Amino acid sequence: MKSTEELKNRALALLEERGICLNDLAELVLYLQNKYIPDLKIEDCLPHVKAVLEKREVQNTIITGIEIDKLAEAGKLSQPLNDILMSDEGLYGIDEIMALSIVNVYGSIGFTNYGYIDKVKPGIIKQLDTKKDGQCHTFLDDIAGAIAAAAASRLAHSDPSKSAITNRL
Repeated sequence: MKSTEELKNRALALLEERGICLNDLAELVLYLQNKYIPDLKIEDCLPHVKAVLEKREVQNTIITGIEIDKLAEAGKLSQPLNDILMSDEGLYGIDEIMALSIVNVYGSIGFTNYGYIDKVKPGIIKQLDTKKDGQCHTFLDDIAGAIAAAAASRLAHSDPSKSAITNRL
């Protein structure tokens, strides 16, 4: 069995290999929470992204999702699955289900954050969702959104008066 440190390093390396840096994820957290925390800065969001990435279930999801995307790019999955993943078919929901395993770590506010960010697709999520040069990010765009949603939830939980849900009520 791999150590948590090895899994974390592999997950971070895969994110970087696929063009995602921690600041990209922190920008998504800022996007989700800046309406509710007036003076929020990216530096405030980054520790929450890092904390989410420390979770083994998050590391496993990153590794699994990215490896499946890479297999689809290489045409190594059977049909019709390979075509479904390469086109990120709308009715294929397994990518969202995997992403929810990340969101679930931080409670119900994570589901709300994830649903919203998956719908509007800001920042790096939009870039990942835009197909180019045979790339497949069917799982990765949802994973990035889920990491940001979980980090935003963690941030909200760290001060309930700053929670998106608390401020909506």
